[in-house]
Amino acid sequence: MTHSNRWRERWVCWRNKRVARACYRARFVTGFVRQPEPRTLGAYARGRQLLSGNLHFAGMLVQAPGATLWEVAPPDPAWEEELHSFAWLDDLAAVPEPVAAKLAQTWVWGWLNRFATGQSALAWEPGLAGQRLMRCVQHASILTAGRSHADIEKLLQSLGAHVLYLNKRWHVASVGSDRLAALSGLVYGALLLRGKRGLVAPAQAALGAECVAQIDAQGGLPTRNPEELLEVFTLLTWVQTALDDQSELTDTRITRAISRLAPTLRSLRHTDGGLARFHGGGRGAEGRLELALAASPVKKRQTDGLAMGFARLSAGRSSVIIDAAPPPQGLVSLNAHASTLAFELTSGRRPVIVNCGSGAVFGEAWRRAGRATPSHSTLAIEEYSSARLGAPGLIGAARREMLEDTPGAVPIELYDRDSGRRFEGAHSGYVSTHGLTHARLIELSHDGAWLDGEDLLLAMEDDDKRRFDQRKDETLGFDDPGNAGVVFALRFHLHPDVEATESMEGIELALRSGERWLFSHESDCEMTQESSVYLEKARLRPRGTGQIVLSGRAIKYATRIRWSLKKVIEGTGVTRDFARDDTDHSL
Repeated sequence: MTHSNRWRERWVCWRNKRVARACYRARFVTGFVRQPEPRTLGAYARGRQLLSGNLHFAGMLVQAPGATLWEVAPPDPAWEEELHSFAWLDDLAAVPEPVAAKLAQTWVWGWLNRFATGQSALAWEPGLAGQRLMRCVQHASILTAGRSHADIEKLLQSLGAHVLYLNKRWHVASVGSDRLAALSGLVYGALLLRGKRGLVAPAQAALGAECVAQIDAQGGLPTRNPEELLEVFTLLTWVQTALDDQSELTDTRITRAISRLAPTLRSLRHTDGGLARFHGGGRGAEGRLELALAASPVKKRQTDGLAMGFARLSAGRSSVIIDAAPPPQGLVSLNAHASTLAFELTSGRRPVIVNCGSGAVFGEAWRRAGRATPSHSTLAIEEYSSARLGAPGLIGAARREMLEDTPGAVPIELYDRDSGRRFEGAHSGYVSTHGLTHARLIELSHDGAWLDGEDLLLAMEDDDKRRFDQRKDETLGFDDPGNAGVVFALRFHLHPDVEATESMEGIELALRSGERWLFSHESDCEMTQESSVYLEKARLRPRGTGQIVLSGRAIKYATRIRWSLKKVIEGTGVTRDFARDDTDHSL
């Protein structure tokens, strides 16, 4: 980061604190226009954890029974960010016991005493302030129950200060979901707090303009993160619902954005109800996707082939979602992964083939590993990634690397055949390093019981062939001619609930639903089973799992690997297979 960027960063932080302090001194609001209803969905199990003093935020656990939340030393900036967003308020609200409401009040007033007047720049990041405001307004009935008049005035004074602050500082929020969260909080607070109605119209106009700037015509975000798309969709639906409740006209740009987002989210949802895990996003909080989509009148999927750059194949009870576009670039790539042409397969309520996921909550090493191509169900050459980590940038209080040397255009075709729905795509991520283009063909049968795949490595142009020959010759060992060629590995990461067993025909995959799939291949590759990890932010640590690896060497200008996944046993009770185990709340 340059000296000028560091100076600007410090200046923005200083200004945020000064403006927050000034807004708190302004005249406070006298109450709510009407009592809002909670829109957020918390987790009862996480609420119980918080009551016992187990503070699990951003993938890190701090055990502090009996301690006030704000007295605990944050182990990481991401941990502290989640505290200031008040996400924990949703979880405490999900516990229908007086002790949970009491703890929520204690932590909220603890924040008011420590941070309400701008003591922390991180606490007053506009995106966090917007999220905090919306949650406090939604859970106002819990927060104010049994409190003194003076306490309620203090809360209202802070909420009014949040509205004034966001009105002045939303524009310094990071472009993306942070800025949309800041503006959504501004509209929400101005609408529901007395005396702030005059800010609704300009805040709506700003939010509408950001929707046009950040949500494309196909309902996608530049980050291509499905879980972030869900968060944006949720915020906008909250805003629209609040406006409808107050008989306030919604800016048409907001309603159009919601109508664009809903089909994309439906296309990115697997048959088990979870989102595809790409570019830093996870499955989504349990129930959040269903709740958000239920509030939308748009019930269709994207029909033009791609949804935010992802291709979907679905038939029977199976869904396949493929990363079919170049990865994000520039500042929007700070959480992006080198996952071009990677895919996930889900059968009914059971994920089968997955990507490892985002390791950001488990530390620096896991974060970088999760972004690499070998952590995805696709082909990697010599452990290179199809896009490389480059210059650092800032997301909130965390530094991330942008993706560089990314694949250019990713040509794809989607079409129907007599045997099923077929995807064809290719990317140039290894042309600059090895002279090889990776092409992938995937076909899902019409009944969803058979997935055929073919991966090719091609040296296409004369320059590509010279580069490939050079890399191939570098590996030639005079004592061992068998070492010649460019090493590649085709990986299929398995969900932790999948049990893999070798058989005469290939590798049999047993699902907890009773289904069994058979993986086989036609190639000169060596097939092995290796260890892998499943990274999910709701868990305390990475979860061990396995992967199938087809390893080989590219010697010629064209190398072909054919593979297939076939359902060999349907399972006895799959239509009622609703149990899931993706969230570990045990300590």
